[in-house]
Amino acid sequence: MTAIHTPLIFHSFALTHRGRVRAHNEDGVAALPEQGLWVVADGMGGHAAGATASALIIDELSALGCAATAADQRARFRDGLDRANARILAFARAQGLDTVGSTVAALLIHGAHVTCVWVGDSRVYRLRGGRLTRLSRDHSEVGALVAAGAMSEEEARVSPLRNVITRAVGIAAAVEPEQATGRAEGGDRFLVCSDGLTEHLSDAEIAVALAGPGSVERIARGLVEQTLRDGARDNVSVVLIDCIAAPVTDGQD
Repeated sequence: MTAIHTPLIFHSFALTHRGRVRAHNEDGVAALPEQGLWVVADGMGGHAAGATASALIIDELSALGCAATAADQRARFRDGLDRANARILAFARAQGLDTVGSTVAALLIHGAHVTCVWVGDSRVYRLRGGRLTRLSRDHSEVGALVAAGAMSEEEARVSPLRNVITRAVGIAAAVEPEQATGRAEGGDRFLVCSDGLTEHLSDAEIAVALAGPGSVERIARGLVEQTLRDGARDNVSVVLIDCIAAPVTDGQD
C-alpha cells in the first residue's frame, strides 16, 4: 500500500493598478504557486526608475526555481534579493540617478513552512479562523512611531510622513530584509500588498474583505475596486493566496 500526501495546494491571484492619481504604475507583482512564492514590489524614484527597480526585483525572484527545503528557499530568495539590489544600484549609476529603489514584501511557502520577508512598507497579512494578523512590520517613519506608541494606526494612515520609508532595495550596498517564519494550515488566506492599499483601507476593513465569500480573484479585485472608489492616490497591488489542505490518497499497488 502506498500513501501520497501533498500538505497544501494553493489558489492565488495577483493584480496591480496605477490608481486614480499616478500617471504610471511603478509596482510589480508575481504569483508563482509552483515555486511557493508570491511577491509585491513598490518602486520609487520616478516612473522609469521606480518601474525598473520593481521589475528587476520581480525578474530575479521569479527565476529562483523550486527549492529542496524551506531553508534552501530562504537562501535562494536572499540571493535573488541581493542580485536585484546590485542591479538596481548599477542602473542608478548608469543613469546618473540619486534615489532608485523599491520595497518588497514576499510570502514563501515550502510544504507547510511559511516565511514572509519584507523591506519597506509593503505588507503581508494572514487570515486564519476569521482573525487577521499582520505578519510584517513597516520599515517607515510612521511605522517606528506606531511601534513606539507615539502614533496610532489611524494617525499613521493620514500622516505627512506616511510615505517616508526607512529601508528599501537598491538604496545601499547591502539590503536589510526582515523575516518571520511559521506554519501554514489549510484554510489560511494570505494577502501581500503595497501601501497603495493600506493607505486607504484599515486592517479592520481588510479583514472584512478577506473573510467574505468568493474566489481569490473576486476578493482581490474587490480590494482594488474599493481602493479606487476611495481615490487610490498611489499605485495599488494585491496578491491573494488561499491554502487548501490536499486530500490524502491511499491505494494499493
